[in-house]
Amino acid sequence: MTRVRRGYTARRRRTKMRFFVSALIGTHSRLTRTATQQKKRALVSSHRDRGRQKRDFRRLWITRINAAARENGVFYSYSRFIHNLYKNQLLLNRKILAQIIAISNKNCLYMISTIRLSNKRDSKVIYRND
Repeated sequence: MTRVRRGYTARRRRTKMRFFVSALIGTHSRLTRTATQQKKRALVSSHRDRGRQKRDFRRLWITRINAAARENGVFYSYSRFIHNLYKNQLLLNRKILAQIIAISNKNCLYMISTIRLSNKRDSKVIYRND
């Protein structure tokens, strides 16, 4: 059987892997076996944390909306505010609400809370003074 020279293939594979782990410290960027393990671990962590990042940002937006709702005295809590938005068919996601209410313009909360649709006569917004 003839001898197969495959050094370039293996070297190319290891070089691609080394570019991925070049920012790591010490052995993790130098030795092939350790670098391969660190690459797998990094990919697993990045995949897991993409889902975690979505949850964390949603929690942040909810916290900002709740703080703005309680601070302005329009609603008792976040849950009543969201309930009234759904009841009035104002479908805004939490990211946009947090940007509008908590960051850019805090006076918009009162405007959003007083919007009523013309065909919903019995929809009622709960105020703190009621």
